Amino acid sequence: MNYVVITGASAGIGEEFAKQLANEGHHLILVARRKERLDALARQLFDKYQVKVEVIVEDLIEPGACERVANHIADKGWQLEGLVNNAGFGELGMFDQVNLQRQLNMLQLNVACVIDLSHRLIPSLKQTYLAQNKPSFIINVGSTSAFQGGPNMSVYFATKAFLLSFSEAIHEELKDKGIDVCVLCPGATATEFADVAAMNDTKLFKAGAMSAEDVVKSALDNRKKAIVIPGFSNKLMIWAGKLSPRSINRKVAHFWVGSGQ
Repeated sequence: MNYVVITGASAGIGEEFAKQLANEGHHLILVARRKERLDALARQLFDKYQVKVEVIVEDLIEPGACERVANHIADKGWQLEGLVNNAGFGELGMFDQVNLQRQLNMLQLNVACVIDLSHRLIPSLKQTYLAQNKPSFIINVGSTSAFQGGPNMSVYFATKAFLLSFSEAIHEELKDKGIDVCVLCPGATATEFADVAAMNDTKLFKAGAMSAEDVVKSALDNRKKAIVIPGFSNKLMIWAGKLSPRSINRKVAHFWVGSGQ
């Protein structure tokens, strides 16, 4: 029996990945810090799709959390066929005004945890391919913010730029090893993210947001691609940015994530 690991699975894009992957027939390992939500989601997915759903309660910001997750999977003998690195958060505000520890936690969750878990779990993904000739996959949840600097969200934009570069690199490294690596780069998406990041009043979210359902469907339909940008307007924005100087792109980004007041 093979499983897909999903981090940040208790809400938003992570929860939607769980639903759509369960609908595809995948058994799941859900990782997040909110036990009640994970347990409720696990029951719902089992009842509806008859897939096996395991729950690991961890706050991935905490020291050693990724190691504990990987060790728990190994101790249980759960073989993997997929990994969705979804856990992450953002924070609106000027760099020198946002709490330093908050920003360091963002680096831990958005960047270090992706590296840590991926490195620890890739051997299991490779083994599935070697034993069963069945391709495995990694989906890293990035953002359209990866393509330019982001005044007023400097650290968040930088973490997603790292994730884009990292994902493209290991896509090339692992594509002949039976693992498809994809970075999903959505724009504004209707989830809890905007509440946590205090972004509901920004022009970006006031202009409208894609549904998590559409974002995840785009990722799963195109999981063999290195980069997935869901939505025509997001694709247009990225391509326009490629034709514009970076000095213009960062001003545009500042406009969209500035206060809506």
